[in-house]
Amino acid sequence: MHLNKLKNFITNWINAYSKENEKNLIVGISGGIDSALTSTLCAMTNLKTFIVSIPIHQKKRELHRANKHMDWLLASHSNVETITIDLDHVFDAYKGSIPSKYQSELALANSKARLRMTTLYQIATTKNGIVVGTGNKVEDFGIGFFTKYGDGGVDISPIGDLNKSEVRSLAKFCGISQDILEADPTDGLWEDGRTDEAQIGATYKELEWAMSLNEKRKDLTKREQTVLEIYNKLHTQNQHKMTEIPICNIPNEIRP
Repeated sequence: MHLNKLKNFITNWINAYSKENEKNLIVGISGGIDSALTSTLCAMTNLKTFIVSIPIHQKKRELHRANKHMDWLLASHSNVETITIDLDHVFDAYKGSIPSKYQSELALANSKARLRMTTLYQIATTKNGIVVGTGNKVEDFGIGFFTKYGDGGVDISPIGDLNKSEVRSLAKFCGISQDILEADPTDGLWEDGRTDEAQIGATYKELEWAMSLNEKRKDLTKREQTVLEIYNKLHTQNQHKMTEIPICNIPNEIRP
């Protein structure tokens, strides 16, 4: 029963914000569980919802899951419209224009996320929409596992206060397909298809545990100590993503 209340709470929250600002909903999907749940909750609001797939050399299995999910939403919700914009050639042209000394695997992965963000806002502007974020609590406020001004560039964040385990429970309750529920989490930005947990070095379950610690413990196992070190390192080094942009506040006495 609490999952139904949670679903209703989030959809009502989206509805209230969207109606207050008279906006439609724009959601990018990847074939992963976070974007699948977010797009489903948006569709459940009955507001006009544009579900957007933006593949950039995306793995076939991820694209298949995304397409299957879009078809499911189309069949279930008359307020949903789906859009697919393939940016393979755009990314290749961008990459080819950047001198090699300014290229790196990480920088190019982030550029993919930023191209997707730009595309979502292109659509949002033409459709009087807001870009709906798909990040969960662990990623967005625990370890900062997102691209600044990429998938972090959004207008609202409906599942930003849900841990990954809570996302999984609610997604299952909302009828998200089993292949998405069972898929390894991935940002889809790397040529080798590496998973989130391979990049991070810890599972989401372990990271949730690290986030929940509110006091120092001395009885940690070796693995728990490693996970806590990973969490603390990422939480610290990614603070620039998770806090407001620093502003140089000028004292009145030295203003011109």
